[in-house]
Amino acid sequence: MTVADYGHPWNRLIPEFKFEERVELASWMARVMADAVSRDGIAMPDWVLPIPLGPNRLRERGYNQAWELARRVARRLGVASQANVLARLVDTPHQVGATREERHRNLAQALIVEPRWIEQVRGRRVALVDDVVTTGATVAAAARVLRQAGAAEVQAWMLARTPPPSTGHTA
Repeated sequence: MTVADYGHPWNRLIPEFKFEERVELASWMARVMADAVSRDGIAMPDWVLPIPLGPNRLRERGYNQAWELARRVARRLGVASQANVLARLVDTPHQVGATREERHRNLAQALIVEPRWIEQVRGRRVALVDDVVTTGATVAAAARVLRQAGAAEVQAWMLARTPPPSTGHTA
């Protein structure tokens, strides 16, 4: 499920939220996302999980924007959320401007389900939350490791989708 295309106002608000420490935007964005989930009649998951950041990127930003969204969306929907079920083992290169193939290659071995969570993942329905989806490589890699750990269902809830590369706009 994607809330909107990455155009006005999202192409201004998401970078502010993500790169300019505008964490206060998370509440409004989470409300919009939760409303979209409810409106679309999406089956509620057991858990809402963020796409993880690598350790260096987390240090640079000071927060994971996907977690800021995920926990607020989960609270609005009355669903549990967990911050650290997934981990990014390596800081992958920034995906902005990368081709589909480069994105998939960058993420091939980057994500895992933390060993202490594997038993709890088994049989659960989870929703992955992130701010922007371009090729789907990150969410596909996360979904793959969750399914390998035994997740019963993996949904993807994204705030915005970038337009096809032919338009020249990427996130």
